[in-house]
Amino acid sequence: MLSLAELRAAAARLDGVAHRTPVLTSRLLDDATGAHVFLKAEHLQATGSFKIRGAYNAVAALHPEERSRGVAAFSSGNHAQAVARAAQIHGVPAVLVMPEDAPVAKRAAAEGYGAEIVSYDRHTGDREAIARAVASERGLPLIPPYDHPDVIAGQSTVGQELAEQAPDLDLLVVCVGGGGLISGCALAYHHLSPTTRVIGVEPEAGNDVQTSLREGRIVSIPVPDTIADGQQTTSPGHHTFDVMSRHVTDIVTVTDDEILAAMDHLFRFQRQVVEPSGASALAALLAGRIPDAGGRRIGVTLSGGNINPARFIDLMKGR
Repeated sequence: MLSLAELRAAAARLDGVAHRTPVLTSRLLDDATGAHVFLKAEHLQATGSFKIRGAYNAVAALHPEERSRGVAAFSSGNHAQAVARAAQIHGVPAVLVMPEDAPVAKRAAAEGYGAEIVSYDRHTGDREAIARAVASERGLPLIPPYDHPDVIAGQSTVGQELAEQAPDLDLLVVCVGGGGLISGCALAYHHLSPTTRVIGVEPEAGNDVQTSLREGRIVSIPVPDTIADGQQTTSPGHHTFDVMSRHVTDIVTVTDDEILAAMDHLFRFQRQVVEPSGASALAALLAGRIPDAGGRRIGVTLSGGNINPARFIDLMKGR
């Protein structure tokens, strides 16, 4: 269990680095859901997603001598960009293990921050094993995308901010990949607003966290076939599983078509461009997957907006 002091320390490290992202509201969205909805706009965050919070906190927390050698990480995109940027800020190199089919925009952004990319096949390769081998060979500290206390503490700042910006929430709905964001938010709300229920959302094709929590053990699944590339994880982490087991009320799932509907709603009515993973939490609310939502004050994370314009247009065709 991370203490409130540790979560506050992460917030102090991130002051002036991560944006205090706005909370968006919409009468049309409230009418569509029957709730009072507060969208935490992490797609407007530095590097285009919440990931800079955890990545920067983990890099900044390293001993200066250890950090001076550089850092390594593995990620499908958003964490890679965030670690690359955190390394750039600290003036140290970054080596990133990314899948060959990572979104072009995410890979280009990571390279733009000066990172070296090591590619692998996500369907046949073990990204963590590859990254650990690279880190060991080069003597680099490894910054995992979610299963690390400093990463979780950094992600908790999303919840810390939202608790101040939209107090007294009944529900907080959070997109779930490996569980770093929801774990951080759940811990923040455990300390700051313990009556708020925290619900996670996964793609229907990739419900590893839902299955793990229901079975009471970490379950691994094949790489999910979903448009939500940021949620193509195959199992939760040990740290995140422990936090979610204690502090997350439930995990629900959404289809790719429901995710597309949420992306369409955000663009059409609020002029916001959000990537599929970033829209999954709102998709669950719009699709009626969140129980007992009517009349409630509900926070929803829009976790990222890193999507190539051509990809966005292609996904929106016919809608």
